[in-house]
Amino acid sequence: MKLVVLDAETLGFAAEEWQSIAALGEWVLHASTFGEEETIARCAGATIALSNKVPFTRKIFESLPDLRCISVLATGYNMIDLKAARDHGVVVCNVPAYSTDSVAQHTLAMMLDWTNGLRLHAKSVRAGDWIVSPQFSYLLRPVMEFRDLTIGLIGLGAIGRRVGEIVHGLGATVLASMRNPRNPPEWERFAFVSTEEIFARADIISLHCPLTVENHELVNKDLLATMKPKALLINTARGGLIAEADLAEALNDGKLGGAMLDVVAVEPMRADNPLRTARNCWITPHIAWASERARRRLIAETAHNLSAFLQGKPRNVVS
Repeated sequence: MKLVVLDAETLGFAAEEWQSIAALGEWVLHASTFGEEETIARCAGATIALSNKVPFTRKIFESLPDLRCISVLATGYNMIDLKAARDHGVVVCNVPAYSTDSVAQHTLAMMLDWTNGLRLHAKSVRAGDWIVSPQFSYLLRPVMEFRDLTIGLIGLGAIGRRVGEIVHGLGATVLASMRNPRNPPEWERFAFVSTEEIFARADIISLHCPLTVENHELVNKDLLATMKPKALLINTARGGLIAEADLAEALNDGKLGGAMLDVVAVEPMRADNPLRTARNCWITPHIAWASERARRRLIAETAHNLSAFLQGKPRNVVS
């Protein structure tokens, strides 16, 4: 059995860290793979392919008759044509919830930077402003307490719920929207409401839903226009949830307080992405998922997925 890893570099581990997977059969480890033709060439004759972000299109499935399983090195699997996978008898599995705490922590870091003005004040001190201050303390902007805030969560899956637990523990009121609301948390100051109500009421809005055909560019000009003028938008989910030109325009026009993003629609980011230079927009390079513990958990769970597939009992199947 041939097993191919297409973009191992995204996990940042040396080859020896992949031994739990290497032990399952003949394997080939590629740092990165680009384009349909390279994917087809590298997967030729392979039974199993592992991909973090390498797309699998219908053309690729049609060109790989030996392929029987794709194990996605992530939770999101929107880069796989699932219908084509089913049509060609290919099992697609993912790794759910491996990065829940990592993404929640990154989201909280963004919120705390916003509420406490950490970067703003640290930059001021480095510039010498504290040295010439007549007072022992000064504020460049108000510091906000979570008890005064309403946090809106678009999606209340594992990550959204973890973020909600944290901010609720800090005293915030939490609003959440889900396509099919279920299992409401037993928190005071919590309610399921519509996405539209969240955008109208929340001081901080954080996206935690998968990207689908139905919610592509969910956050558009019309929805942004309903936000509070000092509100913050956070996205650690998928870049395609936001109409980027609309968000850039709203930021540059001062229609909302700011945006903190870990994802954009096309990654790596293009030079002409309007958010790169938008006012009050801070972007990290899709690292919310990538704590070392989360990455190690990802490899371990992927090995379990593959073992289960080889035993005829596939797990975490999304196809």
